Amino acid sequence: MVGTPTDKDRALVYDALVIRRQPQSRQAGTARARATWGRHWLFAVLLAAGLALRLAAMLAYRPALVYIDSVRYLGDDQHGLDPLGYSYLLLRPVLLVHGGLAGVAAVQHALGLAMAACLYALALRHGAPRWLAALAAAPVLLDSYQVQAEQMVMPDVLFESLIVAATTLLLWRPDPGRGLTRLAGASALLGLSATVRQVGELLVLPLLVFVLAAAHGWRARVARSTAAIAVFTLPVVAYMGLSAAVLGDGFRLSNMDDAYLYGRLAHAASCATLRVPAYERPLCPSPAAAAALGVDGLATSPESAVFRYVPPAGITRGAATAQFDEAVLTQQPLRVARDVARDAIKVFALTRDTDQGDPPVSRWQFQVGERPGVTVPLADALRAYQLHGGFTPGPLLLAFAVLGTGGCFALRRNRRAALGCVLATGLAVAALLGADLYEFSWRYQLPALVTLPLAGVLGAGVFLRLRVTCWPDGRGTMFRCTLTRPTRLNQRSARSPAASSTPTAGSGCAGTTSSAATDPAERTPS
Repeated sequence: MVGTPTDKDRALVYDALVIRRQPQSRQAGTARARATWGRHWLFAVLLAAGLALRLAAMLAYRPALVYIDSVRYLGDDQHGLDPLGYSYLLLRPVLLVHGGLAGVAAVQHALGLAMAACLYALALRHGAPRWLAALAAAPVLLDSYQVQAEQMVMPDVLFESLIVAATTLLLWRPDPGRGLTRLAGASALLGLSATVRQVGELLVLPLLVFVLAAAHGWRARVARSTAAIAVFTLPVVAYMGLSAAVLGDGFRLSNMDDAYLYGRLAHAASCATLRVPAYERPLCPSPAAAAALGVDGLATSPESAVFRYVPPAGITRGAATAQFDEAVLTQQPLRVARDVARDAIKVFALTRDTDQGDPPVSRWQFQVGERPGVTVPLADALRAYQLHGGFTPGPLLLAFAVLGTGGCFALRRNRRAALGCVLATGLAVAALLGADLYEFSWRYQLPALVTLPLAGVLGAGVFLRLRVTCWPDGRGTMFRCTLTRPTRLNQRSARSPAASSTPTAGSGCAGTTSSAATDPAERTPS
């Protein structure tokens, strides 16, 4: 006769079951880890290399790299030349918790790695093969100029991060045309970017183009574009209010005094044919002076004509300069456009060089020397890597730009990927060309690393005819996705795409799609 089991008996049975299941659980966990590594090994290798570069930079330059403009964000901004969103959003909070400048650099390096992960995940969710998705993340991981910027106390990395965060919000779900909350969040992030770097003001333009292309119906387009503009404006106006009430710099983002506008227009002007009053003629530099000083020198150097200019009685220097700028813009717009375009295409150069009159590229390169806080062997290694190919080649960025631009016109073929191209390419054009309107600097080209690769990869997916189709499951909490690559056979016969697609069940958090969707011809890890 079997007696009633005691608590001790139950405990023994439970222990036996746990002991029996533990090896199986460990084996299952190990198998899952190996499967994940097998699927994403290329990105993991790139991520490890990017982490190694960042650790080397942190050890080579302690506590961080400080540029001549860093003091503005550290509390010595006496003229309000740049918006101080970087100081309030990242720099001061880290210093407040006693992280020091080393903590600032560590946070920025973490943002660099996080941006790479977002770009990789976005590319996968839009149907890119894993090797192509890894290519989207490689520039931000391995580019030495990006790593140098992350080690420096400057706002560029935070500006890039806000762009990537907004892009991720807008493109993460299967239908980018829906989701007012995500649109509001992305608009707020892009508006915040304008308080970090003023060129962020122009990012509202690609945002609006994306909203108009993604929304369904004219009423939705009007409502969503109005909401996007309103939310985008909120952080901008809030910062301008802070500038007026607390900083004392007036109700504006910055106080550049039109210096760089004059520098660009004076550099482009043909003084021989420009019609201006005689008292404005000294503001027009000779061709030799314009070439030697460049836009930056014409705006900031004491040798520039604008600083040596003495206006006649009754006219201020600012008024005379504004009239001169207007004359160049209205009389010689093609020369101005040509001057901007000449600078804009420099990002696609094979090498990173300094043209006459440009800010020297050495400002954004690792330097060596026996000085406190510099570990010379590591600094030597980083500099050698940077000078001998450790950057994203311009022709590759050009290929990304061409593919991304082409993908924008494929709304009927692959609407989701095309909308991604519209957003990523538009953000790249706004951020890069907006900066080039004033002056070219290799520092201002960094946003290309987080916009053009994604645009190019999504555009390549369009031309490879990769398509991800997603639909909610019965509970409405997850999505099932199918990656399709049409063949001539199923195009002719108009059969179901099941013959050339692989369905995958979404897993993880609500509203996600599987990142493991692959074409049947690509079942081996790539």
